[in-house]
Amino acid sequence: MYAIETAASVVICLSMVYLLMLMGAGLVQLRRARARLAVQGTATYGSAVVATPVETPVYFLVPCLNEEAVIGQTVAGLTKLAGTTTVVIDDGSDDHTARCAEQAGGFGVEVLRRDLPEARRGKGEALNAGVAWVRRRVAELGQDPEQVIVCVMDADGRLSDGALDHVLPLFADEKVGGVQLQVRIRNRGSFLTRFQDYQFWAIAAVTQFGRQATGTVSLGGNGQFARLSALNMAGEKPWSASLTEDLDLAITLALQGWELQSTPHASVDQQAVERLGPLVRQRTRWYQGHMMAILRLPEIWRSRELSHGRALELTSYCLVPWLLDLPWSILFHYCLIMLVLRWNDLSILSSGDGTATVIIAAAFYLLAFAPALATGLIYHRRDRRWGLLKSLAMGNAVIVTNYLSFACVWRALFRILRGQTSWDKTSRIRETGGQPSPAATGAAAAVAPVLSTQAGVDGAGEWKPSRAKGSRLDRKRAQ
Repeated sequence: MYAIETAASVVICLSMVYLLMLMGAGLVQLRRARARLAVQGTATYGSAVVATPVETPVYFLVPCLNEEAVIGQTVAGLTKLAGTTTVVIDDGSDDHTARCAEQAGGFGVEVLRRDLPEARRGKGEALNAGVAWVRRRVAELGQDPEQVIVCVMDADGRLSDGALDHVLPLFADEKVGGVQLQVRIRNRGSFLTRFQDYQFWAIAAVTQFGRQATGTVSLGGNGQFARLSALNMAGEKPWSASLTEDLDLAITLALQGWELQSTPHASVDQQAVERLGPLVRQRTRWYQGHMMAILRLPEIWRSRELSHGRALELTSYCLVPWLLDLPWSILFHYCLIMLVLRWNDLSILSSGDGTATVIIAAAFYLLAFAPALATGLIYHRRDRRWGLLKSLAMGNAVIVTNYLSFACVWRALFRILRGQTSWDKTSRIRETGGQPSPAATGAAAAVAPVLSTQAGVDGAGEWKPSRAKGSRLDRKRAQ
């Protein structure tokens, strides 16, 4: 029992130290950037105003598998950014994804069609096909890979207005190989979707700002910018077959000596998963990919490009599911049981003094829920439109939402032990204002532009990553 209590104390302390250090570092980075927590709270997405043409070549890669419900709006928004190129990789869709993309983007979009058996081998393979096309186009145009920026967008992603004005200047630093924007959830109408926004906006975003200090910001699958020369250094196929190919790429670029950064002045929004079952499957995949990242720890500590501080930060991040989430899923319940069993053992309570009971209960609450209260306050300051009491309540709801993490981390572990690597892609939903799909409008749809999301709920497709090993890294920078 003493060993269990010691383990619980260690896990609690490690969790609080890790979270508070990253949150504190994030607040410091915000101050250095002369920004505040609320700087992104009023960001707008998908403005009708056409942006000023950019001088830096930017290529958007949008991997798609049965995305007719959302791809129109995404492509329409990206193709408005003058001076950029949008590449939609249709990875073997059996719906109207390609047609919706072409109608929404017109001459401003390139649609790459991948057919079986090459298609549906994972998001990483789709992105590798996209970057191969970009490399050919860059060579044809005589562009410098050092100056070319590749941005990965999900099929439901929208950049905040003016995002490129804040992202591209970061690449003026030749050490920066990648930039990740923070994610905002736009369909925040239920507790489940609001909770996802709370995780992204109040916790992940601020801790990512903290990781700027070491240049090890984790790349995500949406709003992920990378220098083409950095991707060239990562090999012929920069994205691996990992279930979290974005995290895997971040580690690869860090091992090559590139810095990974973010900005508080731009963001990307996307849909949240609206049903519990699909959300569990999504988070299980994320956990499984994150947990398998420990296989790269030997590379991290052998790398001559990483300082000890950067190696330590990357190691800590890779170990979070193993050292914090898995143990805490057991120790959490042990602590609750012990609290109930020992409540009457507290001598100060046995005196029958009700005031003392209230004081002890309040002290216990403030200590146990300090991180939840802090992140709730941050969520409120990040978006003042969401009230303080509601934000604090969202933080307190962690006592319930923890069970989502517990379930997903254990499901991920069992999948690892069974050698399972396939996964169902995240479903999309129809958003208000969408126009009918081509199937519904017949010949008229072939000429009418599709500028917003399409009808229907996607969920039929499955992206199954291959088990093939990634390409050998090219250590020499491509010219």
